[in-house]
Amino acid sequence: MTYRATHRYARIAPRKARLVAQMIRGKKIDEALTALQFARKRAAWYFKAVLRSAIANAEEGDADVRNLYVCESRVDEGPRLKRWRPKDRGRSHPFCKASSHLYIALDERI
Repeated sequence: MTYRATHRYARIAPRKARLVAQMIRGKKIDEALTALQFARKRAAWYFKAVLRSAIANAEEGDADVRNLYVCESRVDEGPRLKRWRPKDRGRSHPFCKASSHLYIALDERI
């Protein structure tokens, strides 16, 4: 049985979040939580919340929490907020604020 949790429209660039997603993929949940706690990346805060939500979903589904591991951690690109930055002589230049969709799935290792 797979237990999932998501965080959609997280205000972090997908390229930066994928570094953290790759770091916890395939690990047991206690190892993943420890890795996220000491990671020096901003995306670790988002992933820690999503992982705790997935663990809560697994506990609600009567899973054995000691045997859970992260079978899938994925980051998809969300919509971009298009903004304008003022420049010299009355001009403006466009820039984008990226967002991400974070997915975590837990499974029991037998």
